[in-house]
Amino acid sequence: MFTDRKIYWALLILLVISAIIRGFIAGFIELGNDEVYYLTYARFPALSHFDHPPMVGLVIQLFTLNFTFESEFFLRLASVVFGTLSTGMMFLVGREIRNPLTGLYAALLYTASFYGFILSGTFILPDAPQVFFWLVTLYLLLKSLPDREQTSQSRLLLLFAGLSAGLALISKYHSVFLVTGAFVYVLLYNRKWFKAKEFYGFFALIILVSMPVVFWNIENNFISFTFHENRVTITESGFRPQYFLTEMAGEFFYNNPVNVVIIVTALFTLVFRKRFLPPEGQRILLWTSIPLILVFQSFSLFRSTLPHWTGPGYLGLMIVAAAFLANPEKENFKPRLVPWQIVISLVLILSVSGAVMGQIRYGWIPLKRWKAHDPSLDMVGWDQLGSKFAPLAKWEEDHSLIRRNSPIITFRWFPAANFDYYVGRRINKPVYAIGSLERIHKYFWINHIRGNLKQGSDAYYIALSDDFEDPMSLYGNLFDTIHPPDTLYLTRARDTVRRAFVYRMLGLKTEMVFPTVTDGQKVK
Repeated sequence: MFTDRKIYWALLILLVISAIIRGFIAGFIELGNDEVYYLTYARFPALSHFDHPPMVGLVIQLFTLNFTFESEFFLRLASVVFGTLSTGMMFLVGREIRNPLTGLYAALLYTASFYGFILSGTFILPDAPQVFFWLVTLYLLLKSLPDREQTSQSRLLLLFAGLSAGLALISKYHSVFLVTGAFVYVLLYNRKWFKAKEFYGFFALIILVSMPVVFWNIENNFISFTFHENRVTITESGFRPQYFLTEMAGEFFYNNPVNVVIIVTALFTLVFRKRFLPPEGQRILLWTSIPLILVFQSFSLFRSTLPHWTGPGYLGLMIVAAAFLANPEKENFKPRLVPWQIVISLVLILSVSGAVMGQIRYGWIPLKRWKAHDPSLDMVGWDQLGSKFAPLAKWEEDHSLIRRNSPIITFRWFPAANFDYYVGRRINKPVYAIGSLERIHKYFWINHIRGNLKQGSDAYYIALSDDFEDPMSLYGNLFDTIHPPDTLYLTRARDTVRRAFVYRMLGLKTEMVFPTVTDGQKVK
């Protein structure tokens, strides 16, 4: 039988190795569409943003020292750090719910989760800070809410939980499910907290931390809330089972199929009243997990959803699964530092992650040759585009084919953000996204900050072969002339995977004025 000392050593090894692997991945591949878009939150900070609250932009500013370091590694460093801290928090929550072995298993299951290891632990997304603050809040709730005596320590911890819950909420809106779960637990199982001022302080701190987001939305016609409401509102198209199946398949993959099987087995065990968790802790875990998952699964019956929206809900279920694996009353239980189920889970994530990284960098599977969609191309060729566009633009400006300092114009938030980071930043060219608010998102505000385009201005338009939109149909009525494009070839492992068509749009007919959202534009 191993000691707690060995468990802590195993945790330390896990933290170090997982951080090294995530750090390698962070610097190995180019940024994805969402990642480059979230860089705009840091470059153009505000109290909140069209799509999400401000936290992801703040942590990017912090870990890059306000863009002193701008490589992919440093832009993702916040996620690597938060991912490591979240792994440690999974251990603390598991230890709190049962014992150190449960904590180690929870940390291992989290590491074996694609959502935990990659999406919220490597890529720079709002999920990275959200998951960390979610787990901190969960830990503090477990330490405080079950206390029926309401000691001074539990009251203080509940206040800290309000602070961390507020930080989770300004990372991503659906952290509200965490707060709701805490309220439901008190309502059903420990109403004594209704008599404690700290319980109301818990909610007051959440509101206080969230107020900047509320103020921003008040100033901007609540468009952020409206946008997310429209993403889940039931439409006239009715029941769509294909969306539900896609959601379920995505959850199965993102959380690692092996992990999901363990979770389902553990939940079935609880249903048949074979208790392996303290009842109070079990209730908090389930009320802060299952409602979030069920709500988005129900949305997916009618609307297209994204599987990672349910990711935080699986965190508590991983703790349940860890306690199930560490249950000494389980039949044929033999304590191991790493159970065989988790070994399989870890091997799966390492194998799949390695294959995906190889596909992104080297295109091992020739999907384009088979005329199949290759999602890895979203993270390929952007740096090449910047290096090839720069000399072309310089030559054309030197030969008076286009005015100097002409901006780049495009039609949507991506590829606008990709152009911003990989093309415009390299040669100090501003990027504008010209289109409806639904298509350009934060660029509605970025356009205004960068300033109006004067009559007679010229601009570049870059169209991609796999995401082509004709500039004549988009902007032909805005410019005197749109010249035929130059073509740049973007390659991966000697294969051309994408072409970039560079158009010169000359002579803006009238001044282009960029309003603010308070001028009346709303999300439909």
